[in-house]
Amino acid sequence: MVQNSFADLFERIPVDALVDFSSPKSIHSYGEEVRKRGIMLVSAISAYSEDDLAYARSLGQSTRVLCSPNITLGINFLIVAAKLLRKIAPFADVEILEQHFKEKSEVSGTARRIADTLEIAGENITSLRLGGIVGHHEVIFGFPYQTVRLIHDSIRREAFGTGAVFALVQLAECKNGFYTFDDLLLRLMRDELPEREQTTKG
Repeated sequence: MVQNSFADLFERIPVDALVDFSSPKSIHSYGEEVRKRGIMLVSAISAYSEDDLAYARSLGQSTRVLCSPNITLGINFLIVAAKLLRKIAPFADVEILEQHFKEKSEVSGTARRIADTLEIAGENITSLRLGGIVGHHEVIFGFPYQTVRLIHDSIRREAFGTGAVFALVQLAECKNGFYTFDDLLLRLMRDELPEREQTTKG
């Protein structure tokens, strides 16, 4: 029934791309229509199950799919930077601090993703719930005699919309497949480096 409703919707209103901020299960409702029609998909859900991600990856065989628990440009740049610093200094102590609005009950999906990316345990995440904080993530690296803090604050929810637009623009230049926000950022960095090298040599 749901599949038919999405089929009718896309038949009446053809689209090139779909952006979903709703729930991880929603992808199963429209997924086959996305696959059949080659609709580009940006899914920005706080937490995905392994089954949800496996299904999203299967859609990448027919179209371009991006899944990200946090679609803001800043937080994804933070994750790339944290991954690089972790590789350079695997001996450093790492803690993650996340702060959100008081009504948010679960641990931030973004914080869990950072922990998974850096291969650190969930107990290294500290969560605070205060007032109306939109989103604060901080990755703290403890070195002997120094500390490095990578911080991202979502000040307004519009940050998620601008991140989705960025993802769509970048994804449109990719081949069919399953992508993370990291993939898009690293692709841009790789494209930028040869230009920098050429400018330096010139």
